[in-house]
Amino acid sequence: MSRRGLAAVASVLDQAASSATNILVLVLAARLSSARGFADFSMVYVAFSVLLGLNMAYVGQTVVLEKGERLPAVCRSGLAFTAAASAVAGAALAVVGLVLPGGAGRAFLALGLVLPLVLVQDGLRYCFSALRAPQRALAADSLRLACVVAALLLQPEGSSAGRLVLVWGVSALPALALGLWLLRPSVRGAAVELRPYLRRGHLGQRFVVEFAVGNGSSQLAVLGLGVFATPLAVGALRGATTLFGPLNVLFNSANAFGPPVVGRARGKRGVVRLTALMGGALALVGAGWAAVLYALPARLGRELLGETWAAASALLPATGAQYAVMGLGTCALLTLRVLNPRATLSLQVVFSLLSVGLLLGGYALGGVAGAAWGLALGSAAKAAAGWLRVARLEAPAAPTAAAESVPAA
Repeated sequence: MSRRGLAAVASVLDQAASSATNILVLVLAARLSSARGFADFSMVYVAFSVLLGLNMAYVGQTVVLEKGERLPAVCRSGLAFTAAASAVAGAALAVVGLVLPGGAGRAFLALGLVLPLVLVQDGLRYCFSALRAPQRALAADSLRLACVVAALLLQPEGSSAGRLVLVWGVSALPALALGLWLLRPSVRGAAVELRPYLRRGHLGQRFVVEFAVGNGSSQLAVLGLGVFATPLAVGALRGATTLFGPLNVLFNSANAFGPPVVGRARGKRGVVRLTALMGGALALVGAGWAAVLYALPARLGRELLGETWAAASALLPATGAQYAVMGLGTCALLTLRVLNPRATLSLQVVFSLLSVGLLLGGYALGGVAGAAWGLALGSAAKAAAGWLRVARLEAPAAPTAAAESVPAA
């Protein structure tokens, strides 16, 4: 396998390790906690997930777009900004924790104390991706997975949410230390500059809006179904989407760590050729995974989703079609992210809101199956618009845009 192929495999495995960490943390917390304790833990973990996504959008996405001699300084500056910003956010969470009563307050206080550890440790992944060393990220994140699972398994049954949050956060220390040690040779002597992250027009500000719109539209869609649909319909749609979790790993890997790989292609034609091939491959994988799920015996399906399987399995054709076109759409956005990062915001805003409208309209016309097909249609429209925007681009602009928005050496 070529060096580029090994890097791609390492990136996917690293994303898988990160996703597995999040899943196992929730599973173990649910097993160790009471119902009330897990509710407190879940609320805090949602807050962490939002902060993680914001940091990924504001810092991580700009780091992976950078290349050349300035990259070591960008990596050091990005981590320094993450540490400073997470310390401020952690202090605010600690204050919230002191004000809130009961277990929820103690859990938020614990999150405030460990937030810088977990966000900086996660931020190392983007530095290694930009440096084209995903195998180092894989090493650190594999250690993170092993440490957090071991630490949580050692906790007694009935542990409070605050204790679990604290253990989860402190268990990031070994992976953080390893990641910093692996990063040090690549950034030794580079300057740290935080001011560009505070300037108006920083590229990460656009990515934050995209993140907010995407998550906001998703929450709005769930809220809409919660108002107009039955709980069974909502559970069926979520159950069908859950079955495609492995594809989310691939899509997230392409979106988060694809730019450094794709950016090595020559000119617009080379970038488009590579991302089009990636999009076709992801679409085929999505269709193939849908076919595998559709062919599952009902007995195995019930092992996966329990009583929800019967309703969720009826949505597999629509959800499979959605994930197939999502592969094409993901690579269209990846192309724009590399050639012209400022071209993605309008697409995200317009078509995220369109997907919500199609979801609700589909439910009004055809029930939960109509809602699923509405989401598929929205994803198809977004993919088509993305590739149309790519076709209209005249020349690569990513290096200039990134240079205006990230720290200089």
